[in-house]
Amino acid sequence: MKLLFDHNLSPRLVDRFADRYPGSSHVFLIGLERKTDLVVWVHAQTNNYIIVTKDADFSDMSVLRGFPPKVIWLRLGNCTTAEVERTLHANADAIIAFVDDPTLGVLELL
Repeated sequence: MKLLFDHNLSPRLVDRFADRYPGSSHVFLIGLERKTDLVVWVHAQTNNYIIVTKDADFSDMSVLRGFPPKVIWLRLGNCTTAEVERTLHANADAIIAFVDDPTLGVLELL
């Protein structure tokens, strides 16, 4: 399982989760930071990423376009990278269950 962190999250998360989610990336690191959400969506779909974002846009796309890719929607408001990291670590089991469930396209984490 590999994650693709959206532009609204820190690229440092890639290194912080390298052991748990090897092969993950950030839109900035692969030159997609200024691309449309659709371009990011297609890249994630083509390369088997799960999109991690703080925006509702990818959740909306999942409703309209289906999945893959799956989306982890962090509904945390303004917060630090450390808070994002804690939330993802605290929900590791829920993330695994989400990835393994073929009927789910979006996981909302609060």
